[in-house]
Amino acid sequence: MSAGRQARRALLLVNPNARNGGFSLDAVRDTLRQGGIEPFEPKGDPDCTAVIKRHAEGSDLVILGGGDGTLNAAAPALVETGLPLGILPLGTANDLARSLGLPSDPVAAASLIATEEARPVDLGCVNGHYYFNVASIGFSAELAGDLTAESKKKWGTVGYGIAAMRVLRRVRPFTVYLEHDGQTETITTIQVSVGNGRHYGGGMTVEETATVDDGKLDFYSLEVKHWWRLLALLPALRRGTQGKAADVRAFHTTEIVVKTKKPRPVNTDGELSTYTPAHFKVCPKAVRIFAPEASQRPGVARPTFTLPF
Repeated sequence: MSAGRQARRALLLVNPNARNGGFSLDAVRDTLRQGGIEPFEPKGDPDCTAVIKRHAEGSDLVILGGGDGTLNAAAPALVETGLPLGILPLGTANDLARSLGLPSDPVAAASLIATEEARPVDLGCVNGHYYFNVASIGFSAELAGDLTAESKKKWGTVGYGIAAMRVLRRVRPFTVYLEHDGQTETITTIQVSVGNGRHYGGGMTVEETATVDDGKLDFYSLEVKHWWRLLALLPALRRGTQGKAADVRAFHTTEIVVKTKKPRPVNTDGELSTYTPAHFKVCPKAVRIFAPEASQRPGVARPTFTLPF
């Protein structure tokens, strides 16, 4: 930091239950200080939303260490306070970090926070619950209910696959009623997903052209007759080209209502947060995150094991 320039004060919060939540932060702290950021770490309160609100007045930015669930939990406080966000990817999949082209190494991520600008990104919102990546009803919601924090921490992305195999055998098609863009549709599906970001599920892509700052939601529905058809769709789901398949419905929108015959849970960024009927909308430029410019975001390697959804 140049002489005479005052250090920015960063509220640093790490989720100890994240897969890499025990990562030593010594080098991270040193890197931040060298970049003119002084971190402070309040102890005792596990509710990151409450901590962010309580310390907002004395903070210039928030740095969160954890995975997508950690970021999801902090979203309401980030919107309310307007504080910019720095991300230390310490979770299992780190899908938002990958969508933004952030380095997977926490020390390199700290260096980026100190050198890059905070850029505006969108949030999805369903029934008042914010999300960064994707919200799903059907298979993924059942998977989120089965997948424990312990299994994610122990097995990483392989844990997703183990749980997926269990859930696959009991998944059944269900009826969904859609309202969007002046239309109403009735469909039969095993999953509907409404994406705000680009990546999700530890290696899947919502849509090949999607970004977290494009001001739109990307909807798709898996209207397959047999679960094994998903194996054939896996390459397209990884690339984000599944919308070209005959048994996948896909479109862009900014607002959609999804209804089902009986209430079904909605999975937002890996957490069950609400139930149908579900009202989705995009919240453009709702938060700011330290990240490279969109044109400079590199392609990021995906995990070797991914989910077929």
